[in-house]
Amino acid sequence: MSTPRFLTLPPGVRRTSVETSRGAFAALEALPGSGVPERGPALLVPGYTGSKEDFLAVLQTLARAGRRVVAVDMRGQYQTPGPDDALAYTRAALGDDIAALADALGPEPVHLVGHSFGGLVTREAVLSERVLPASYTLMSSGPAGLTGPVAARATALRDAIPQLGMGQIWTLSLEPDARKRGLPHEIVDFLRDRTLGNSETALVTMAQELLSCPDRVDELAKLAEDIGLRTLVLYGEDDDAWDPGEQAAMAERLDAAKVVIPGAAHSPAVEAPETTAHALTDFWNHCERCTR
Repeated sequence: MSTPRFLTLPPGVRRTSVETSRGAFAALEALPGSGVPERGPALLVPGYTGSKEDFLAVLQTLARAGRRVVAVDMRGQYQTPGPDDALAYTRAALGDDIAALADALGPEPVHLVGHSFGGLVTREAVLSERVLPASYTLMSSGPAGLTGPVAARATALRDAIPQLGMGQIWTLSLEPDARKRGLPHEIVDFLRDRTLGNSETALVTMAQELLSCPDRVDELAKLAEDIGLRTLVLYGEDDDAWDPGEQAAMAERLDAAKVVIPGAAHSPAVEAPETTAHALTDFWNHCERCTR
């Protein structure tokens, strides 16, 4: 799971809630120092077991360029509640949520970013054509479902939740691992609150969706060409979820811009925040210049 390195809100960043046609979503919102956005807004979507806090280290830098930047908890994640109904957590249903969030942040099109599983969800929103973003970034996300050791861990978590519950999983496995890593007490407390705040139904269903997702890259490439959507594939050079080579090949299939973040693995917004924020800002600014 992505582990933020600090929790103090930087200047210009606040906790809020975004009201949409599909309900309210917990969010972190960043505004430029002037308080008046001069560029298009951005919507950041976290991955499986993640939350809006995974973007905390990049929000201030992204907003400094003159944007309103919003990171959210998806339905069933941490501080956004969800029903005890697996159908609410399919990629398609979560994609509908993202479309509603983009509408709520309008009227300008959003620069849409999906991290990891959030990339698979946002792809559903884009392919549904319910959201037509100003640009689209896949961050540390792949063409299809997970494979290899990371898939084995997701499978183990999916299968353990109905038997043990997240309380026991935290106590027996996740907390000892967090303390072994020497994380500060406040970060361990946050990870506990986030872990136990997640809907167990959401975690089980999202894991299954993450494992079974089909390759829809060719569909996205065709849509992007048809509507002139600019795309970016951004990932850490040491990503251990989807192989970097696989993500590079996906960028070629999409005819997308590609940025490899040095010194980062699966969570570049946490591991190399300044480099990641500058890469996103440069891409967004380029997209806006090209549409003038």
